[in-house]
Amino acid sequence: MVTASSTALPAAAVSRLHRTVIDWYRANARDLPWRTADASPWAVMVSEFMLQQTPVKRVLPAYAAWLERWPTPAALAADAPGEAVRMWGRLGYPRRALRLHAAATAITEEHGGEVPTDHAQLLALPGVGEYTAAAVASFAFRQRHAVLDTNVRRVFARAVTGVEYPAQATTAAERRTAVELLPAREETAATWAVAVMELGALVCTARGPECGACPLRAECAWQRAGCPPYEGPARRGQTYEGTDRQVRGKLLAVLRDAHGEVEQARLDEVWHEPVQRARALDGLVADGLVEPVGPGVYRLPV
Repeated sequence: MVTASSTALPAAAVSRLHRTVIDWYRANARDLPWRTADASPWAVMVSEFMLQQTPVKRVLPAYAAWLERWPTPAALAADAPGEAVRMWGRLGYPRRALRLHAAATAITEEHGGEVPTDHAQLLALPGVGEYTAAAVASFAFRQRHAVLDTNVRRVFARAVTGVEYPAQATTAAERRTAVELLPAREETAATWAVAVMELGALVCTARGPECGACPLRAECAWQRAGCPPYEGPARRGQTYEGTDRQVRGKLLAVLRDAHGEVEQARLDEVWHEPVQRARALDGLVADGLVEPVGPGVYRLPV
């Protein structure tokens, strides 16, 4: 159906693909607060930072609390970065909180407190990478950009390329495919971007895809090939128990709950192994998530 570097689909087939996925989305899309007509560009940006590597159900309460406290970039920028880390709670990967604070500060100082509409300006913000810039431009401003997250890449891998999973890292061929499949009209392209993402999140999932319910089943290259199993490098699942990441989380939880300075002795209580505990704490300090304020005394950044 395709080559490795091109969709190789005739225009009529691409148009049919657009209609099929967008029609499915309009009938099946989840009602999420960052998709409402009154969601601000800032709200969309907050959701995109939070949704990275975190399920929607965990993001929803954190998203609501965050926007209640900081409804604008200027409101967040006026607060200490440590407060962003505190509010991040147990979403995981807390460096995202610092990056979002840095982006809010840049938006406030360089863009008059308004999330920029220009893709290049979005990409220049601290903590905003290729995916986030495209997502915000597409979802907040209804622009035409290739939005490639894990879900989208998996849908394209199966439906267009005919393999079970995409490569571990985004390839140039995937980017070309994504661009070639973009609808010409900006509004349609923006809907297409979120529709493909939703299809990957709800139907074309990583494990146990519901192929019988997929609107692309008749068109899917992977289905037509007989659903050949993945033959690439082993896809390792994430581990947590006993890792430095778990220790970091426990240490950070103490600092979040303290609302002030914390002595080393209190941190020592949360993990029995001193070498790993010290390594995790050093990592938090190096990442800017924790500040030493004296011998054996720590706090969230101010």
